[in-house]
Amino acid sequence: MSGPAEERKPAQWTDPAPTYDKVAADYADRFVDELDHKAFDREILTRFTVMAKPVSRATRPVCDLGCGPGHVGAFLASGGLDVIGIDLSLGMVEQARQHFPAMTFSQGDMTSLIVPDQALAAIVCFYALIHIPRPRVPLALGEMRRVLVDKGPLLIAVHGGEGSLHADEMAGQSADLDVTLFSLSELAKLTEDAGFLVVEAHERAPYERVRYRSPP
Repeated sequence: MSGPAEERKPAQWTDPAPTYDKVAADYADRFVDELDHKAFDREILTRFTVMAKPVSRATRPVCDLGCGPGHVGAFLASGGLDVIGIDLSLGMVEQARQHFPAMTFSQGDMTSLIVPDQALAAIVCFYALIHIPRPRVPLALGEMRRVLVDKGPLLIAVHGGEGSLHADEMAGQSADLDVTLFSLSELAKLTEDAGFLVVEAHERAPYERVRYRSPP
C-alpha cells in the first residue's frame, strides 16, 4: 500500500469489487478468524450487540454492511442477533455463504441500497466505508440513515489518517484499490451531518498481529 496521495475525483476512483472478487478466497483464509486477535473490536461489538438486541428480529435484522467473508456479522449473530450481510463483491458474498451457511448474505452497494426505509434494526460497517470516495461518503451515510429504524444504532470502523491511499497488493495478490482515510473528528461530523447522534468515538492503537497497522 502506497503512502497518502492527493485524492482523485470520484469518477477516477477504482471499483473495489474486481479486486475483492479476485482475492476473496485468500482474504477469507487470512481474515475470517481475525476477531480472535482483536480484543477491542470484540468488546465494542459485544456492547453493540446489547444495544441492538431489543430491536433486532427476523423481520427487522441487523446488517453487516460491507460484510466481506462474514465474520463480523457471525460474531453479532453468536450474541443472539438476527443478522444479514451485504457486500459489493460477489466473491466475498460467496465466501461468507460458505463460511456461515446459516446466515443470509447478498450483493449490494452501500450508496444505493435495495432495502426499504427503516427496514434494519442496526448496522455495523467495519472497514468498508474506506472504499467510498470522500465526496460520496455522505451519500453512503444517508443510505444507512434511511434504512435504519429510528434511533437504530450504527457502528462504523475505518482506517485513520488524512487523504487517501492506493493499494496494489492484498492477501498476497495484485490489487487495485483506493482507500479513504478519516480523522476521528471528520468521521464524527460526517455521521452527525447524516442525522445520527454520536454516542461514542474511539481511536485505538494498532494491533500487533494485524498486518495493516494504520489505526481505525
